[in-house]
Formats: sequence, structure tokens, C-alpha cells
Amino acid sequence: MHLIEPYYLWRNLYQSSKDKLSPFYGRQYSELYFSNHVYDHYIHPQWDHFGSETLFMKILFVDYDESFAILEFIGEWNDCLHNDIMILKREIIDLLLAERIRKFILIGENVLNFHTSDESYYEEWLEDTEGGWIALVNFHPHVLAEMKAGRLHFYLSFGTMLDNFIWRQLPPTDFFQSVEKSITSNLIDD
Repeated sequence: MHLIEPYYLWRNLYQSSKDKLSPFYGRQYSELYFSNHVYDHYIHPQWDHFGSETLFMKILFVDYDESFAILEFIGEWNDCLHNDIMILKREIIDLLLAERIRKFILIGENVLNFHTSDESYYEEWLEDTEGGWIALVNFHPHVLAEMKAGRLHFYLSFGTMLDNFIWRQLPPTDFFQSVEKSITSNLIDD
């Protein structure tokens, strides 16, 4: 796991450590010193710790004018034991919502497991977007199955085009527009 870096080819466009509105503004990163870990596996030092014991993230891109953020995750998302959604909502999402971010793309290719609890923070998050949305991109099928079993599909958009999305070849704005189009077409199809 220590070799898995957050996506870095958009760094010329956005860096959360240089964004004064970001929860990670001013953060310093090491390329050599590995301190964060998921259980007994160290992870790359570019991932951001936000308070969870087993889940780490990176804000890859934020567009305040278009009101969207792209977040990438690594680790185990554990609402049952660690209440990761509460920590994520209070420490990161609420700060982005305060800056008028209303559409969230969560990339979960490196989320290994999900353990559900209740859905109240997801419901609150969706309500706080005021007509926006939360999209899950490239989460593993077993993770999505657990989320669906926890009734999170009422608050999070996932499935169909979002499951095998080739996003790394796109600029962030094109990626956002493709996800938004997929969500809109799913709403029309329903």
C-alpha cells in the first residue's frame, strides 16, 4: 500500500495545501517519511489524515465557481467501529459546504472495505448540498453492495457508468461534467 499515491497529474491545476479555503491548507508533505498507516500497512505520505483511524483522503480538485470537489480515498471506510462518515462530514465536508461546494465526486478505487452503521450523516450531507449530489466513482463491487445494504443508495449516486469510469485521462472539469451527465441521465431514466 505504501506505493499507492493519490492521483497527482492535476497538481499543476490545484493543490489543497496551497488553497486557503481547503481544510489542508499549509500542510507539509514528506516523500521519504512514512507515518500514516491502515492497520499494519504504511501508506504513501501524500495521503491526508483527517481524523479517521483507517481511512485517508486527498482533495484532488476544487472548483469554487462551479461548486464541485473531487476527493480520492484509501483504506477501510468503517462507520460501524470508527464512525468515519461523522469525522469526514465534520472535519472536511462541512468546511467545503461552507465554501458553497454542492457537488462531490468521491473516488474509491483504493477503498478496501466498507462497514455500515446508520445513514443519518449521509442524509444530512445530501440535504446540506441543497440540490447538489454525492457521486461514488470506481468503488469495488463488494463495497457498493455493503453501502446498498446500509441504504446509502438513497443519498449517494453510484452504479452504471460510475463503476468503471476512466477518469485519469480527463481534465478535472471534463471529469466533473461526465459524472454530472451520468447522474442526470440516471435521474431521467428513473
